[in-house]
Order: sequence, then structure tokens, then C-alpha cells
Amino acid sequence: MKDLTVRLDALDPQAGAALRVIAYFDELVAHGAGLQAIVRAAAVLGAAPAGLVDEARRVRVRVGPDGVPGEPLASPDPAWPRASVGSGGGVLWLERAGQARPVDAMILERAGAAVTAVLDRTRGRASADAASVETLLDPAAAPQARAVAARRLRLPERGRLRAVAFHGGRPGVLKEGEAVPEGMRAGIGTAGPLAELPASWESARLALRLTAGGGPDDPGPRVVAADEAGGLLVLARAVTAETPRVPDVGALDRAALAAPWMLATLDAVAAASSHRAAATALLIHHSTLQERVTQAEKLLGWPLGTAAGRLRLSLALALRRLHQTP
Repeated sequence: MKDLTVRLDALDPQAGAALRVIAYFDELVAHGAGLQAIVRAAAVLGAAPAGLVDEARRVRVRVGPDGVPGEPLASPDPAWPRASVGSGGGVLWLERAGQARPVDAMILERAGAAVTAVLDRTRGRASADAASVETLLDPAAAPQARAVAARRLRLPERGRLRAVAFHGGRPGVLKEGEAVPEGMRAGIGTAGPLAELPASWESARLALRLTAGGGPDDPGPRVVAADEAGGLLVLARAVTAETPRVPDVGALDRAALAAPWMLATLDAVAAASSHRAAATALLIHHSTLQERVTQAEKLLGWPLGTAAGRLRLSLALALRRLHQTP
């Protein structure tokens, strides 16, 4: 890993930094690091104070960039980059004003996953019995066992329910009208009766593969509902770890190296109804967007001003996410 990081640094400093972050947190998790150590790592790697709050579990941690613990805060400033952690509305953040660095999203993603694992292991789940959730999602579970699990979780036996696949592998169940907690990354399964939760769980896992981290290196939706994904679920089922990357995905990766704004701009162009709408979403002038689109078209090799070109871009972005999320 160290040799690979050195080689990546020579080719792309940002990719090398991201790989160092991954390796650092993987090592912390492997050695059973606690919450303080994980937040300290986020602060040191991010070169900014880092904080963690989970009121449901009475957890408050704050560490400075020098690794020294500080006075905990009740909540982060809305302008700071942050990530939701755990199942009880916890928040992890970096105290950085202004534009976030490209590596910040990776730090919060990996630190958040490590914090969630520690919280679930050491303090239990905040609002659900994990064994009962697993029973509901198990296609082999007997109807009576599923009914008992639903009552234990205070779920209606005759209402419509949805399985939820949270990033990191944790499952959940939503009642009709409920939403995923703000800031979470998750796939939401199809709605149906209690007996259909196993099928809902399968569609939720597919929908999760279509989500994105939401940062400049991985723009896109953090929550995807299976019943709104349409044919993309077929694509998610077909693309596996062994599926070769099509040239359009390679073109996206090469274009991303040209400018830090490239992927976010392409995602906005693909999602918006027009270039003017995309410029509004990105908070930039229309002429600036046009200059970016012109540069992107040269790097990608196809036009983005036509419906066919935007469809091609949308499929390439979806395939890129599927390759990143096995």
C-alpha cells in the first residue's frame, strides 16, 4: 500500500492523499480504535479541528488539528463539512470555513464509517433491535417470526413498509411516510406489506449502489429510492465487480483529472433540464458553465448539448458509481 501511495503521489497528488486516508482509517479499524482516536485522525489528516456528537448515545468528542482534545461543541456550524454517523442522528464534522478541500469528503466518509462501527459495537443501536430487523429481511423467516419481529420494532403488520440499505451495510425499515435521516447515504427499497420486506431489501441494496458520496470527487444523490430508479436497477443488477469498464467511464475518469470542478459540473449538466438550470444549481454564471461544458466535451469526446449526449453522460456517471460501489 505504501509503494502504491508513493507512485500515485507522483501521478496525482489528490489520489495519493485519498489512498493515504483509506489506509489510515483501515488500520485504525483493524486495531480496534475508539471514538477519540478516530476523531483525532480526522482532525490531524484534515488539518482542522474535528468534532463528533451523538446525543442519542450521549457522545461528544472534539479534537484539534494537533491531536489535543478540546471543549466539545453541541453542534457544528452549518458551513462546515460534515457527515452523518450511526443510527441515532450522530454528526461528524471538520471545522473548516469556506470551500472544502477535495480530500475532506474522503476523510469524513472513512472516519464516519469507522465511528458508526464503533458506536454500534460498543453502545448498541439507538432505535432498533438488529436481530429483529434481520428477521424481517430474511426471506427464509417464518411469517409468525416476522410478525413477532414487527411488533418488537413497533411496525404495523398491515401497513406498507420499505427496507433501507445504509452506506456501510447497516439495514433498516421505514414506515409509510417516514424518510431517511437528513445527511445519510442510503438506498430505499420498494414499498409493500410486511411479507415483501425481503424483496424490498434486495431493491434497497441495488438502489444504494446508485448513490454517491456527494462531494466534488463523487457528486450525485446520497439517497436513491428503488421505485424512482426505474431501469437503472436493471443496470445495477447487471454490473458486477467483474464487469469491464466501458470507454465512457474511462473518459469520465480522465476528464476528472483535468479540473476539480469537472465531475460536479458534469453531474449538474446530466441532472438539469438545461444548461442554464445547471448553472443555477452550481451557483455560477451561465457563460462560465458554457466554458466548462466546452472543455468537458473535448475531454469526453461527445457533445453535451443534445438529449442523446446528456443520456450518454447520465449512463456513464451511473456506471462509474456502480463500479465504485460493488
